[in-house]
Amino acid sequence: MIRRAMIFAAGRGERLRPLTDATPKPLLRAGGRMLIEHHLESLAAAGVEEVVINTSHLAEQFPAALGDGTRWGVRIHYSYEGPQPMETGGGVRHALPLLGAEPFIGVSADIVSDFDYATLPENPPGLAHLVMVPNPAFHPRGDFWLDEMLLNEDGVGVRLTFGNIGVYRPELVAGESAARFKLLPIYQRAIRERKLGGERYDGFWRNIGTAADLEELDSVLAERARGD
Repeated sequence: MIRRAMIFAAGRGERLRPLTDATPKPLLRAGGRMLIEHHLESLAAAGVEEVVINTSHLAEQFPAALGDGTRWGVRIHYSYEGPQPMETGGGVRHALPLLGAEPFIGVSADIVSDFDYATLPENPPGLAHLVMVPNPAFHPRGDFWLDEMLLNEDGVGVRLTFGNIGVYRPELVAGESAARFKLLPIYQRAIRERKLGGERYDGFWRNIGTAADLEELDSVLAERARGD
């Protein structure tokens, strides 16, 4: 069982402005709950005990809204990156002292899904294991090819989109300098070394990029709550 997780929550949420001018994107609500609550509930249900949340934009609102995580049965740690977010890779590198030495779950706060975190590999054979989803309309080209359980950029298998859920070994970024950098080049290097695994997920998954996405998600979750 994986005991620690990181929720990526430091982004500005530009495409959701003006909503995100006053409220961080992960604290926007859909289905009667904040987006980030969906993850806290699912992570706790999967046995995760400690959750690191990286923050930057309107960072002070996170502790005020979420506290120490007691409501969800987890312990929350906040990794403040300063007024300028450190990007995905830099954010993980900055948070390593809070994440420890074991593999941890990583998930973006701006997706909502039914994915069961308990099914993720506790000890991935490579440096990371990414959950891939069918290519959505906003990203029809996808990201990587999945062949069995290994990701590649050679056109072998099925080309899918990274669903912003994964398991990471700290070694993936531990050797990088403590600066702003994206995870994509790190993934690509791991692919070349044949150290990036993956799986396909075909269940409910939404990425919240715009106000229309948020409204659609709210409607869908309301329908599901009614049993429609």
